[in-house]
Amino acid sequence: MTLLATSCTSPDQYRKAIEDRDAEITRLRQERSMLKSEGNRLAMELSATGAQLREASMQLKQAPVAAPERNQALAQETGLSKLGVGYASRDGVTVITIPSKISFASGKIALSTEGKAALKEVARVLRRNHSGSTYSIEGHTDTDPISKSKFTNNRDLSLQRATAVLTYLVEDCEVADDNCVVVGHGQYRPLNSGTSDSAKAQNRRVEIVVYEGS
Repeated sequence: MTLLATSCTSPDQYRKAIEDRDAEITRLRQERSMLKSEGNRLAMELSATGAQLREASMQLKQAPVAAPERNQALAQETGLSKLGVGYASRDGVTVITIPSKISFASGKIALSTEGKAALKEVARVLRRNHSGSTYSIEGHTDTDPISKSKFTNNRDLSLQRATAVLTYLVEDCEVADDNCVVVGHGQYRPLNSGTSDSAKAQNRRVEIVVYEGS
């Protein structure tokens, strides 16, 4: 506010202008003080939220992974264990593991009779225990290179096998197609990094990873 002291300005008007200016300055100072207090409060809230996030992150990292005996018990409870199918909790999600030895002949993508029987039971478990979830059907192979086969590489083979499992679950076991995702990992996510025949057998599998409520 600019004060114009001229011969036409009376003392009362001049005094009133000064009072208005002082009142405005006081109001601005109060507003600045309130904003500073609000800024301090928000900073404290942000700091507290950060601490809570760090604590939650630490708890998540320290969360115990299901023990092998518990995973075995889960498989037995569902009836999958007797079929050679794994049913376990891993990183907070359920993973159903169908070994290739019970589902596919070497280098093939046609499901075996044993594999079909196992998948029928898997479908019953999915409907009973995990209805409405998203099922990521993921193929895995060992590290042996593809030879004398129509498949270009291990990833191609793993994807074709995962697709075969999907097709059977959808067409023969009444699993909703739109609940499923198909992935081919090839040799890149082994369960066992060893090079023995038993280690390679562990890695040849199709996993159904269940994402609840997705």
